[in-house]
This record gives sequence, structure tokens and C-alpha cells, in this order.
Amino acid sequence: MKTVIIVAHGSPSDPDTKQAALEALAEKIRPLCPEIRVLAATLAKDGALAKAVNDCEAPVIYPFFMAEGWFTKREIPRRLKELGCKAQHMDPFGIDPALEKLILDECLAAAAQAGLDSRATDLILCAHGSKIARKSKDSAYAMAEKLRRSGAFWRVRVGLIEEPPFLEDVARTSNQGVCLPFFALRAGHVDGDIPEALDNARFSGPRLPPIGEHPEIPALIARALKQYCEN
Repeated sequence: MKTVIIVAHGSPSDPDTKQAALEALAEKIRPLCPEIRVLAATLAKDGALAKAVNDCEAPVIYPFFMAEGWFTKREIPRRLKELGCKAQHMDPFGIDPALEKLILDECLAAAAQAGLDSRATDLILCAHGSKIARKSKDSAYAMAEKLRRSGAFWRVRVGLIEEPPFLEDVARTSNQGVCLPFFALRAGHVDGDIPEALDNARFSGPRLPPIGEHPEIPALIARALKQYCEN
């Protein structure tokens, strides 16, 4: 049986809660692909990755990250090498082609429920950004471009937490809109920085949960795992 380890960053300030959240996600995925052994490990939880790879031979790593970057390209491989584990690596969650439709459907439903005409409404995709890892925002901009081509919203804009264009500035110039956090696990940015920026901007539109919490995400990941493991 093939083993897939879902790996996320987690939270150094609250490692147990984020590890439990990732394990809960894995629990939802398992019955959707019973032919695959699905494990979970956050990098922030001491010993979690070592425990996951302890009895695995050549596991597959599924990065529950929004972008291809330092963690997926360097940190996860470095830690696996230290553990003596040779693994295959899948593309990260944030660049899964199936996310586009999921995000569009979710945001259109939120706009309709709020009584907004989506063709006169902004969709704000909120992402992390980074002053150091300059490419960390690339997947958010790539997703925004795909969503623009749908023509479903008046504008699709990206607002970042740690670098310009800052979410607060983007939200302040949106008369009405829908804001979707382009994040995998709920963490400090989602619970603190994002609502603070939207409050400061007096943003009154729908504020959606992070896309990683969408109820269809377990099925989306299960499909990706099956497709990869069957090839």
C-alpha cells in the first residue's frame, strides 16, 4: 500500500492544535482513497514528521502549502534527508487545477447570498506574501489571473499580509467585494491579521473562511492522491 504524508507548516506558537487539524483532514481523506495510507505531519510539531516516516519506505509527500517555495523545495527535503527518508514529492495544494472552480463557485455563492452583482463586485484573494521568499505570492497571482479570465467578477485583486499590495490598502479601495483567504490551515494571519486589515479598511463585504477549510477539500486532495499514485 502506498503511503502519502500530508505535510503542512503548522504553527510554532500552537503546534498541537495545527497538528490535530491536519490529522482531522487526513481522517476525512482516508475513506475517499482507501487504497492509500494517508498520514499527516506539521513541521512545527516536534517529532511529527519523524513519526510519520518512521515505518514508511519511499512515501509520497503531499505539501499542504499554497505555493511552491522554500518550504516545499528546500526545508521539507532537508528534513527528510536528515531522517534518512527518500520520498517522492507532489505539487503543493495551492496549485491544484481543481481549486479554480472551487474558489469561483464559493465566491459567487457568497456574493449572491449578500445580494451583490458579481459583475460589479471585487473578488479579493488574500495571500501571505513574504519579504524574503519573493515567489511565495506567485500562486496567488496565478490563481487571480485564472479567475479574471472567467469574467465572473468585476475585478479580481490580490491583497497580501507581509508585502505590498497590502490587504488593507486593497480592501480600502473596494466599494463592495468578497474576500477569500488563499490559505491552507487556519493560523494567526487568518484569525488576526486578515480581519484586522479588513476592519481598518471598513470592508463590509463577505469574509470567507480560508480555502483549505472548504468542505470539498478532502475530496479534491483524495482525487489528486489517487491520480498521482496510479501513474
